[in-house]
Amino acid sequence: MPELPDVEGFRDRLSATLPGRRIDAVEVRDSGVLRNASARALNRALSGHRFEEPRRHGKWLLLPAEGPTLLVHSGMTGRPYYTSAADGDRHDRVVITLDRGELHYTDQRKLRGIWLVDSQEDIDDLLRDQGPDALGLDRHAFTEILRRHRGALKPTLMDQSVVAGLGNLLVDEICWRARLNPKVHVGELGDSDVRRLHRAVTSVLRTAVRHGCVPGLRRWLTRVRDDTDPSCPRCGTRLRRGRVGGRSTVWCSQCQPG
Repeated sequence: MPELPDVEGFRDRLSATLPGRRIDAVEVRDSGVLRNASARALNRALSGHRFEEPRRHGKWLLLPAEGPTLLVHSGMTGRPYYTSAADGDRHDRVVITLDRGELHYTDQRKLRGIWLVDSQEDIDDLLRDQGPDALGLDRHAFTEILRRHRGALKPTLMDQSVVAGLGNLLVDEICWRARLNPKVHVGELGDSDVRRLHRAVTSVLRTAVRHGCVPGLRRWLTRVRDDTDPSCPRCGTRLRRGRVGGRSTVWCSQCQPG
C-alpha cells in the first residue's frame, strides 16, 4: 500500500517529466477510479492545459494543470506514472496523452482514485480532514499534536487527521526504532519517549523517501516482518504478531515492552 515515501517518489519522478507538458486528450478506460467527475468532464476540463509542478500532502498527490487540479489517492494499489512509449499496464484506468509522452494511472483494486477540482479552495475543502504532513514535522509541533490525543500509539500515528502520510509499515518501523509498544497510550508517553519517537519518525522518513518506498534494509523491521518466524533485527527475540487498531502489527516484546 503506497505510503508517504511511495507518493513522494511518484511526485519526484513526475516533477522531472510533467511540468510544461500540454494535455492533448484524456482516455478513461475505467470510470471506477473517478470520484467526482465523469470521463467527459475530465477530458473537457484538462484538454489544452499544461501541467505544473506536482505537489504532495500526506498520501495525496496533487497534479495542477493551469487551474484545474487532479488529486490522486493511490489507495492500496494505485500508481501514476509517465511513459514516453506506447506501452502500459493491464490495470491502467486513465491515460492522459501529452504533447510528449503519456501520464497513466494504474490501479488494480480501485479503492480510492482521482478527484478533479477547480481551485485552491476546493483543494483545501477536500483535504480539510488531513493533519500536517509527517515529512519535516518539527519536534515542537509533533509534541503538541501528540499531547492533544489519548488513544493507543499506533492508531494515533496512523490517523491521517492527526499526522498525514504514515501507514502500517512506517508506523511499525517507527515504534520499533523508538522502542515503544504500539499499544501504549499516547498520554502515558514521557518527554524522553516523545523525543525518541520524533527522532524515529524523522530518521525513518528520510531514509524511506530516499528509496521511494518503505525499504527492507538489513537493520530494519520491515525486512523480516513477513518472514514465517521473524526475529528482532536488534536483539534476536522472536517477534510478536497481532492486531492493533484493526491493523496487522509486528513488534518485539523485549525491545518494546508493555
